[in-house]
Amino acid sequence: MAFALKASPSTSSTATSLSHPMRQRHAAAVPVATRRGRLVVRAVAAVTPPAPAARRASQSAAGERGLSVAEAMSRVRANGKTAFIPYITAGDPDLATTAEALRLLDSLGADVIELGMPFSDPSFDGPVIQASAARALAAGATTDAVMSMLKEVTPELSCPVVIFSYFNPIVRRGTGNFAAAAKEAGVKGLIIPDLPYDEIHGFRKETAENKLELILLTTPATPLERMKEITKASEGFVYLVSVVGVTGARATVNPRVKDLLQEIRQVTDKAVAVGFGISTPEHVSQIAGWGADGVIIGSAMVKQLGEANSPKEGLNRLEVYARSLKNALP
Repeated sequence: MAFALKASPSTSSTATSLSHPMRQRHAAAVPVATRRGRLVVRAVAAVTPPAPAARRASQSAAGERGLSVAEAMSRVRANGKTAFIPYITAGDPDLATTAEALRLLDSLGADVIELGMPFSDPSFDGPVIQASAARALAAGATTDAVMSMLKEVTPELSCPVVIFSYFNPIVRRGTGNFAAAAKEAGVKGLIIPDLPYDEIHGFRKETAENKLELILLTTPATPLERMKEITKASEGFVYLVSVVGVTGARATVNPRVKDLLQEIRQVTDKAVAVGFGISTPEHVSQIAGWGADGVIIGSAMVKQLGEANSPKEGLNRLEVYARSLKNALP
């Protein structure tokens, strides 16, 4: 099953930034026409692609040496930066557009990308991501189809991809089978919001065998002792949920996040990324100023793709929006 979109020979006059390590290898692309049901795309960076054989060899090598999530976060911290971690839903509006969005976000400087596995009962998510998951499922975004798309795209990316999935789709596939499929697809980590901390140990063996980092969440309501356990066990980074409640853009950032970051710093030296409710350049700048190692943007990012009138418009909106957030980070 192929999801790579055919690129037209022409290029736009505005080149996408290629300053991020390894990003000179490919250009992001956006669809410009529909021809017999197939999207035709135009490159947005004037880069001469390598010959097909050389490109396949390069992509294969990149997939083998791709950064883990922990390595990606360490690189960002070593450079005195704050990680840009966008989230999109797989299959919304379709998997071909998801593939292009992954390439685009990578070219814009994403340090880690979260990819949501669509699920029919996303209890931790607000209306925007719930609607996104429903559209993706209606468009046929099965677990197998998502993994097939990722297997093709991840070797082209310079940043790691993390799957955000509820536990039910993982159990349905079989926990061992899911972990093995994720590894084969080039995935580097998993976030499972509804898997209780006390129950992760049974799944940990399978993620470890497949070199998948299991990223755990702590919230403003997490007791201090449990937060210590979570931060000790979390791999890749610690996911600090900024609010009690579901995902979705908020007008302001919960001021308690500043204190929570300090509390976590007292018990771990692992990278900490903040998510839920973040939607503006001012938000990401504020959270970075409080000392977060990464900022995760979900619902507001999903809105750009899923609520556009066409894939082309959605990718254009995503590029403008993602660039504004990336530019707001130190």
